[in-house]
Amino acid sequence: MSIVIRNGRVIDPASQTDRIADVLIADGRIVGVAENLAAPAGEVFDATGLVVAPGFIDMHVHLREPGFEHAETIESGARAAAAGGFTSVCAMPNTKPVNDSATVTSYIVERARRLAPVNVFPIGAITKGSAGEELAAIGAMKAAGAVAISDDGLPVMSARVMRRAMEFARSYDLPIIQHCEDLNLSAGGDMHEGARSVRWGLRGIPAASEDVMVARDLVLAQLTGARYHVAHISTHNAVAMVDYARRHGLPVTCEATPHHFSLADEDMAAYDSDYKMKPPLRSVADRAALVEGIAAGAVTAIATDHAPHPGSEKMQEFERCPFGIIGLETALGLALDRLVHSGRITLARLVELFTTGPESILRLGRGTLAPGAPADVTIFSTEMSWTYDVNLSFSRSRNSPFHGKTFRGGPVATIVNGAFAWRRE
Repeated sequence: MSIVIRNGRVIDPASQTDRIADVLIADGRIVGVAENLAAPAGEVFDATGLVVAPGFIDMHVHLREPGFEHAETIESGARAAAAGGFTSVCAMPNTKPVNDSATVTSYIVERARRLAPVNVFPIGAITKGSAGEELAAIGAMKAAGAVAISDDGLPVMSARVMRRAMEFARSYDLPIIQHCEDLNLSAGGDMHEGARSVRWGLRGIPAASEDVMVARDLVLAQLTGARYHVAHISTHNAVAMVDYARRHGLPVTCEATPHHFSLADEDMAAYDSDYKMKPPLRSVADRAALVEGIAAGAVTAIATDHAPHPGSEKMQEFERCPFGIIGLETALGLALDRLVHSGRITLARLVELFTTGPESILRLGRGTLAPGAPADVTIFSTEMSWTYDVNLSFSRSRNSPFHGKTFRGGPVATIVNGAFAWRRE
């Protein structure tokens, strides 16, 4: 099967391409990018006025399977990813059982191969059961398909265990991804510690809880030489520390989520659980520093931290409901709105944050339109007006603070391994 995508603005940071051209796909691979391509019989997609980019990669999602299929499955989460313009997603290990062995890793790989319309790459746990005490079977998980290790949601509190994990990660050439939170400082907190938390009588999670963990881990990364990645970075101090380490030659990276660079604690609706996530929405100053970090190059990737929870769990008192929101289908719209249309970054930089950025961390062999590369393509508009209706989401959960928001620009079609995985009707 062949597809030719005609007359789109092709932006491929990997090859420094930004021009009007055609893209030819055949047998699941990119054949070429050029003007007025002659194409064999096959489907023609008119991309006039649209951006044609390498397939977007989300390096931080929670697909919940196995164990929490009432919230999400590999199939439903992957369908939401395709509708958001993502062709590849990386599944975090906090499933039940935790993905801390080759058995669970292999299960996820096989389920995704059979059911997912996008590429799914498992991330294995750092420690057994993500309990932070004994290292998981890192080598076996890599052999089964794991592309990184993380105890996401349960930070590794022991510096000794984290050092050993970094040493193992380096020996297996895997990035280690940390949810940076000192649990002793954040214990019992429900939202960012500030004037708003005091006013509402909610326990606060101080920015220092993230900063302290980032500082510790950067020292350990320097000691071990491990490739270290800060998940969902949210504070101005953390961004500054990662930028400093990166500029001084450490293999350190970080990701930003659309909700953290779009919202601050001042934007929260009172006691609305759809605004409860971890890290929490931070101060206006933190949000501004995060946007500046994205614009300046301190942030390597945008990732959604898509965290589905069913209404039966989210519709409780704010203090009792779980942390997390869904985000796959709104990520591109928010990034265009907050970063591109505001003039903070270029379209090429936006595409880089969704493609070559995460690819440079995970080394999946994706994120380019070079001839011979897997035919993963994201086609999107920068001007199309559309309104997000969470009730029409492909996800099994509905926990989003962006329901009813009208966006300027968003995904139009998603091609995975040479076939359409989704297209806007």
